[in-house]
Amino acid sequence: MRALVIQHEHVSAPGLVGDRLVQRGYEFTLLTVVPEERHHTPDVRFDFPEADGWDLVVSLGAPWSVYDETTVGSWIGGELALLRMAHHLGIPVLGICFGAQALTTALGGTVEAAPRPEIGWTGIDTDDPALIPPGPWMQWHHDRCVPPPGARETARNTVCTQAFRMGNSLGVQFHPEATPAVVRRWVDFGGAEQCARLGIDPEELVERSRAMEPVARENAYRLVDAFLDRVVSPAR
Repeated sequence: MRALVIQHEHVSAPGLVGDRLVQRGYEFTLLTVVPEERHHTPDVRFDFPEADGWDLVVSLGAPWSVYDETTVGSWIGGELALLRMAHHLGIPVLGICFGAQALTTALGGTVEAAPRPEIGWTGIDTDDPALIPPGPWMQWHHDRCVPPPGARETARNTVCTQAFRMGNSLGVQFHPEATPAVVRRWVDFGGAEQCARLGIDPEELVERSRAMEPVARENAYRLVDAFLDRVVSPAR
């Protein structure tokens, strides 16, 4: 089974989600859209592959906004077209944070600034804990999804929709892939300044992520398993 994993920049790795996909028999192709040397000037040119031929598409997080034309306008249209066509062809899509925002945009929803940023480990309210466990989940975002018409919201908190499902595609606003190493990179590549503006100690956040690793791994594996077993291949 072949999975296409869209890594928008070198900082945000597939982490725990990638680990579980490999354990479940997926061979994934990792596409990095913005090279490391362009991290702070991400308006690069990038040609996305065709949607057909993949068994699964995963779109990871990014520090930018889907609607920021000056930052991602050179390549976001190609990604939206890929996600839209994958969904049209019945190829399951898992969108994570920025990837969820790209998915909702591709399918007719919108993305807007959240009433406040979310950074840190938080619980969520879920209608289907077997699919979307209540967490705690790692959050790091300043935008939120307005899910497309026909989508079913499956989890939320006071800030935003935390998960939505449309057909055999799933978007989650939180970061099930996050490992301590990933959080460390987020902090080092601009996240420390964001934390400081919100009164968050970035080093405490990294330590908290280390302490949360066993729980985070269990929750991430449960989510990936449920996605593959219930959303990608539902019992008939």
